[in-house]
Amino acid sequence: MHPNQLLIQTFYEAFARKDYRAMGECYHPDATFIDQAFDLKEAEVPAMWQMLCTRGKDLEVTFSNVMADDHHGSADWEARYSFSQTARKVHNVIHAEFLFRDGKIWAHTDTFNFHRWAGQALGFTGLLLGWTSFFQKKVQDTAMSNLRKFMSDRP
Repeated sequence: MHPNQLLIQTFYEAFARKDYRAMGECYHPDATFIDQAFDLKEAEVPAMWQMLCTRGKDLEVTFSNVMADDHHGSADWEARYSFSQTARKVHNVIHAEFLFRDGKIWAHTDTFNFHRWAGQALGFTGLLLGWTSFFQKKVQDTAMSNLRKFMSDRP
């Protein structure tokens, strides 16, 4: 198995255990992370995983199709959890792309169907507005605000 493929597998195994410390160790200090809710760099990346793992009481993660070479990698993963703001059940299907530097994840991009996620997480409002850029921006702003507060509150 290629070392970067093993790195991705290690990352998702740690995620399935909610071991945010081990997840953070997989990232380069200059790492970036982007998805439909977050646009993060450096220390924000492991902090996001810590926030999600510690707040996700019923979070379940599975992964598959892990592939990697010297520079690029990818995986598919699924998250099942209760969305904290509404307690609604979510089953999010995600595709991840990775770039590596110095044996660590340097860039991580997750993509998923935002409209589908919004309908599950936010109900009728998400179904009605989840396809709009205005609504997505509101979700992004809320997610970033929650992360900043989480980072300022932790030791």
